[in-house]
Amino acid sequence: MGPKYISNEDIQKLDISPATCVEWVRESFLIKKECQLPKKIPVHPQGDDFITTMPCLLPEEMHRFGVKVVSRTEGRHPALKSSLTLYDTISGDAIALMDADWITNMRTGAVATLAIKTLRKPDSKVYSFIGLGQIARATLKCLADVTTDEVLTIRLKRYKDQAERFAEEFSHHTNLTFEIVDDMRSLVQGADVVVSAITSAKEMLVEDVNWFEPGVLLVPIHTRGFQNCDTVFDHVFGDDYDHIKGFQYFDQFKAFDELGEVLRGEKQGRTSSEERIIAYNYGLALHDVYFAAKLYKLVF
Repeated sequence: MGPKYISNEDIQKLDISPATCVEWVRESFLIKKECQLPKKIPVHPQGDDFITTMPCLLPEEMHRFGVKVVSRTEGRHPALKSSLTLYDTISGDAIALMDADWITNMRTGAVATLAIKTLRKPDSKVYSFIGLGQIARATLKCLADVTTDEVLTIRLKRYKDQAERFAEEFSHHTNLTFEIVDDMRSLVQGADVVVSAITSAKEMLVEDVNWFEPGVLLVPIHTRGFQNCDTVFDHVFGDDYDHIKGFQYFDQFKAFDELGEVLRGEKQGRTSSEERIIAYNYGLALHDVYFAAKLYKLVF
C-alpha cells in the first residue's frame, strides 16, 4: 500500500489556528537538539529561481522522517510552491505525500511571529511590513492571533493596490490599525518591528541604517536586502548555526545566538530596550516535518 495523499484542501479543512502553528513551532525548536537536521540543498535553474531539498529526522520516539522540496519560479503564481514526503522510520516506508504550501506559509509566519514575541522590546507598538504576499499574510495571521490583548499599528509599504487590499483583509481584527507609507524611510523610522517578506532583492532595501531606531527588531523573512545591517546591529539571532554560518558577513556579526537556545533558556535574548536586533530564520525542515507529523495524525 502506497503513501496517502494529503492536499492543501485536506489540511485547510482541519482549521488549525494560527496560534496553534506558533505553538508547534515553539515545540519543534525545543526538540531541535534531538533531531538530525542536515543543511538544505539548493539548486538554481535560472536567475533568482531555486529548487531546494530539505530533510529532517525527528526524535527516535516519533519515528518520522520527512523531506520537503520547495521551489521558486519567476512568473508562477504563487512563485513559491512545495511538497513533502513523510516516512515511518520503523518500516522505512513513505506514509504520506503532502502538498506543503500551507505548511510552508504557516510555519514561516509562525517562526517570524515567535521571533517577534521573543525578541521585540517591551511595549512595541508599530510593526512595519514590506512584501505583502502569502508569507506576510501568514505572519500577520499568527501575530494577530497571539496578541489579541494588544493594540498594534501595522504600517505597510505601498505597492500598486497591495497595501490597501492587505489592510482590508485584516480589517476584522479590532486590535489592529493600519497606515500606508510611500517610501522606505517612512516605513522604518519610528518602527519597533520591521518585517520584510520580499523574496528577491538585488540591492539594499534601506540605504541608511541610521533610519532604524534604537531597540528595533528587524525580521527579514527571506534573509534578503538588509546585509548592510549585519555588521552594525547589536545582536543577530537565527534558527540554526549551520545554515547561517555561510552568510557573507557572519564572521562580522557583533553577536550571534540561536532562537531555540533562547526558548530553551540556554541563552539570553534581548538585554535592553536599546539593542537593535536582527532575526534571520533561514527556514528549517524541522518545522515542516514536525507540522507534517502533527497533520498526519489529525487526518488519519
